[in-house]
Amino acid sequence: MDYLEKARRVIALEMAEVQRLLDRLDGSFLEAVEAIQSCVENRGKVVVVGVGKSGHIGEKIAATLTSTGSPAVVLNSLNALHGDLGVVADGDVILALSSSGETDELVNILPALSRFQVRIIAMTGNPKSFLAQNCHIHLDVNVEQEACPLNLAPTSSTTVMLVLGDALAMVLLEARGFQKEDFARFHPGGRLGRTLLLKVNQIMRGPEQMALVDPAMKIRDVLLKMAEMRAGVAVVVDEDGTLAGIFTHGDFGRHFQKHQDLLEREVGGFMTLKPITIRSGKLAAEVLHLIEQHRIDDLVVLDEDSRPIGVVDTQDLARFRLV
Repeated sequence: MDYLEKARRVIALEMAEVQRLLDRLDGSFLEAVEAIQSCVENRGKVVVVGVGKSGHIGEKIAATLTSTGSPAVVLNSLNALHGDLGVVADGDVILALSSSGETDELVNILPALSRFQVRIIAMTGNPKSFLAQNCHIHLDVNVEQEACPLNLAPTSSTTVMLVLGDALAMVLLEARGFQKEDFARFHPGGRLGRTLLLKVNQIMRGPEQMALVDPAMKIRDVLLKMAEMRAGVAVVVDEDGTLAGIFTHGDFGRHFQKHQDLLEREVGGFMTLKPITIRSGKLAAEVLHLIEQHRIDDLVVLDEDSRPIGVVDTQDLARFRLV
């Protein structure tokens, strides 16, 4: 059996269904965004309910909403009529997930939910289903074919639900002006939390650990200064203290073969002009982005007057458990 080909078939089928979803997004999606945004701004929450595989997708959607500033909880539909409806409050939005739109557990709790002042958003694959006909906003997650070779196991349908849930959460994130700093408040643990909470001035090597040199200094002395500071980069500054350039061990290696007297030359003639820099108040996450994007080992930190006040060395990132 060609397992790779079969895997490609599954992926292709699910991609095709996601494309169908993309092509039929309409005003209902806008209504859903506006309903949830209004709910959250009025200190309400999203109550997500689903059964089986749809329930698992609902849990992920709820987690994504919550982590991006739209509070959401999961209502266990099996226990809803036995006390768990207590999580629902007037002003909430109900997000109900059911591929068929006829799931008994969801259908049974609709009368109880109607006693609350809530708006019901239903994600179903059947706009004529009971759930679709008894909600305020219907989001169509219909699929033509599951990726299951028997066309039975929820595969394409759950993928489409998940993608649409992500779309809701990300559009809401932008609509509500959710920023990196907000994200950091909800993710204080692990590497993600550290990169979002730590600032550049907390991880940089300060002025006392920098190899600060002037453009007229001989490269021999520059290398000695770098060795003294155990630094991989020399920061070259002009008379007014502003950044002129940088000189690294890599620069020395590249120029040495062409200039046998390189050690006696002035560093200003061989430094890298306009190096990549970062401001001290930026987040550590931006350090990682710049280092990966430009494939560099050192990043010069500047103050508001463009004066070097520190260096971030990639070797230090492991110490802060950022890589």
